[in-house]
Amino acid sequence: MNTIVKGRHMEVTPSLREYAEEKIGRVAKLLNDHMVMSVEIELSAERNPAIEKRHVVEVTMFTKGHVIRAKEAAIDMYAAIDLVSEKLERQVQKLRTKMFDRHKAAPQVATVAEAPGEEREPSIVKRKVIEVKPMAPEEAALQMELLGHDFFVFASAETEGINVLYRRSDGDYGLIVPR
Repeated sequence: MNTIVKGRHMEVTPSLREYAEEKIGRVAKLLNDHMVMSVEIELSAERNPAIEKRHVVEVTMFTKGHVIRAKEAAIDMYAAIDLVSEKLERQVQKLRTKMFDRHKAAPQVATVAEAPGEEREPSIVKRKVIEVKPMAPEEAALQMELLGHDFFVFASAETEGINVLYRRSDGDYGLIVPR
């Protein structure tokens, strides 16, 4: 498993690097060793003294077929690492349960023609490059939950077209399928 520890707005000390690698490594071992491909740990410190929880840790775990992401903030960096490892452990347990428990029913996915638009002129504040791979809507729902997002873009394994799965306000899912 390849682990990258990087700092933003701060220098990562060897003891901090070792602590982060150890805590996140324990969580990665909950999955099979061959399943986790790489882990990125980003440590950052906010410069604004008005922010109480200034130390932020974001972990992205790339596994075969899934990406698991967790982000936490705390008063000191070690506490933030502890919090993010606990959150990541819950997500890994959820993934293991859903992967190995084939007896549960798949989440219901509704089909929607289009998403409502906004009136104002939006500005692009962040760009993200994603890997779009073929999968079933149920697998996309699991991936969306693991990432903690409200929507997920994926290629349909059935039609090979790009689809968008999103969480509705009633807690169910919606699926956007372009023509």
